[in-house]
Amino acid sequence: MSARAHMPVGHEAIEVKGWIGAHKFLLLRRTSQLFFLVLFLMGPWLGVWIVQGTLAGSLTLGVLPLTDPFILLQSSVAGQWPELTALIGGLIVLAAYGLIGGRVFCSWVCPINPVTDAANWLHRRLNLPKGWQPKRSTRLWVMATVLVVSSLTGVIAWELINPITMLHRGLIFGMGFVWAMIAAIFIFDLVVSRHGWCGHICPVGAFYGLIGRKSLLRVSAANRAACDDCMDCYAVCPENQIISPALKGKPGTTPMILSPDCTNCGRCIDVCAVDVFKFTHRFDDHVAAPSDPVPAPEPRAARPI
Repeated sequence: MSARAHMPVGHEAIEVKGWIGAHKFLLLRRTSQLFFLVLFLMGPWLGVWIVQGTLAGSLTLGVLPLTDPFILLQSSVAGQWPELTALIGGLIVLAAYGLIGGRVFCSWVCPINPVTDAANWLHRRLNLPKGWQPKRSTRLWVMATVLVVSSLTGVIAWELINPITMLHRGLIFGMGFVWAMIAAIFIFDLVVSRHGWCGHICPVGAFYGLIGRKSLLRVSAANRAACDDCMDCYAVCPENQIISPALKGKPGTTPMILSPDCTNCGRCIDVCAVDVFKFTHRFDDHVAAPSDPVPAPEPRAARPI
């Protein structure tokens, strides 16, 4: 077995880019997630009401309404027609995620994402088996079931068990049972189904994936000719089935990751030592030719052991 097989995921990228460079988008995502969480908690915790509400529905500075469009959809099928302010807030969110990619919510905003990322990190460290892998369409069936239940009961069904909303309320009123739900999601992703919650179960992710099918922001494997088959991008990607069409495509095929399952998390960019991937827009089909010069990494000073 080669020495590379024993290297931790991202080791080569750290050697080339340094630790921060190899975790740039991960650090930005954690900052973003913490920022949104604190923004919502500043009111009840500190009395600074920049934002009132939760990710389900909020009012910023008393002026800007933002509403989760999945909540609006459930409300509508439940026979609870939302107020005009909520409708405007839903349209703003739809437009924003329609442009930048619906599942950006999953990787840059959702406070449950650090939990599932931690489970996946530990899963790799312990070299656990892949586990039960339901079909990717399962989350779409869960989403449809939520809408049917909302229609039959007249309530916004998912909000009764939504771990995102429960976490927000728990941080304000006391965690209690919420800890058990967070732990259950962590254990599910760790030992039952790798990337199971976000990739196969969560209806919110399924809904935002549908929103972002035609979004502008995309990851491109523009420099795929430089790929050295280290497989680190597959290891860190929460939806790694989306990589091959762009990375291993035949000449003339797009290097763009066009799947709505992509969360635009940027981890494939972080861990790639040869800079195969980059953020761009969906109309950028440029592919670097094998003969194109690839900038050599700058020499790095030896790090103390």
